Amino acid sequence: MSETLYERLGGYDGITAFVNDLLPRLQGDGQLGRFWQNRGSDGLAREKQLLIDYLSANAGGPMYYTGRNMKTAHVGMNISESDWSIFLEHAGATMKALNVGGQECDDIAAFVSSLKGDIVET
Repeated sequence: MSETLYERLGGYDGITAFVNDLLPRLQGDGQLGRFWQNRGSDGLAREKQLLIDYLSANAGGPMYYTGRNMKTAHVGMNISESDWSIFLEHAGATMKALNVGGQECDDIAAFVSSLKGDIVET
């Protein structure tokens, strides 16, 4: 039986490392940073944990995601094609920084691409 993406990414620790690298990139971005402005530290910590749970569950891990679906979570944020492109650049930079393997990068890219219709609004 082949390993899940969750296992190939290093399990919970690997996905947490991914989120720990990606979120500061997104939050510090001149265009995307607006999505995290005026957010309290508790809300940011909760969002981070939900992202770890979401990615873990969707990569085949043993996590149970209790958050909202992607469409509900992002509706009204006016995320544009430009925002999406910048996000993809940061996700790619994170995968490169963490030396994520080629097949895993392809699997992550396919998963993320499947979410675009629920996230991009404008």
